[in-house]
Amino acid sequence: MSADADTPRMKRKVYEKELEKLQVELCYLQEWVKANKIRVIVLFEGRDAAGKGGTIKAITEKVSPRVFRVAALPAPSDREKTQLFLQRYMQNFPAAGEIVIFDRSWYNRAGVEYVMGFCTPAEHKRFLSLCPQMEKYIIEGGIILIKLWLEVGMDEQERRFKARIDDPLRQWKLSPMDTASYQRWYDYSEARDLMLKATSTKQSPWYIVRSDDKRRARLNCIAHLLELIPYKRIHKNKVKLPKRSAKERFDDQAGLRGMTFVAERY
Repeated sequence: MSADADTPRMKRKVYEKELEKLQVELCYLQEWVKANKIRVIVLFEGRDAAGKGGTIKAITEKVSPRVFRVAALPAPSDREKTQLFLQRYMQNFPAAGEIVIFDRSWYNRAGVEYVMGFCTPAEHKRFLSLCPQMEKYIIEGGIILIKLWLEVGMDEQERRFKARIDDPLRQWKLSPMDTASYQRWYDYSEARDLMLKATSTKQSPWYIVRSDDKRRARLNCIAHLLELIPYKRIHKNKVKLPKRSAKERFDDQAGLRGMTFVAERY
């Protein structure tokens, strides 16, 4: 049960109004990151159905995909399984002027891989030991690293899973791995606690977001990101559209006559 279980869920109109304000600020952040060649990594972790995808969508909805880039890596290929564990993640690290959002990250090793037996106990222990050192290297290299854990309650996760079962628009979100994670709730709780204890450092802390109310969680995440990155609004001259040239004017619709158009069903 979440700490704010008695708080009523945020109304859609209130949410959309606040989201629009924050998305404007994300556009200002985007311009600052580009102008100053900043590199940012944002990690989203949490149980299945915690709301990571919806939060990432709210962040990236109004910004450029060339600045805000989402990395949602599939299961490793046979070749990738032979690489250093972090190798495929580092290939997605940001260049200057980029914010990379990891929809799950190298912390898979501390979560699903550990719980489901995809790595050995020794590999898990080694990861937890080396991860803070690796993240220290990333930060000292000039990258802003932000780690967010979305914490969904047991009852809310069950409600979301059941909603996916009957909704054709969301059934794709319910995989065998999801149902296994539902069954092994307390194993994931133990893995979460081990991960947070070992890898939440002064230099690279974990920030926990209550996500039983998806709308509040999205707004809280965005507001927190904006607080953590010291951006400033860059003022630009207002764009003025130039006058269209009438030189060599012709009927530019004539070339479309006789072509096949999509039926206007709506």
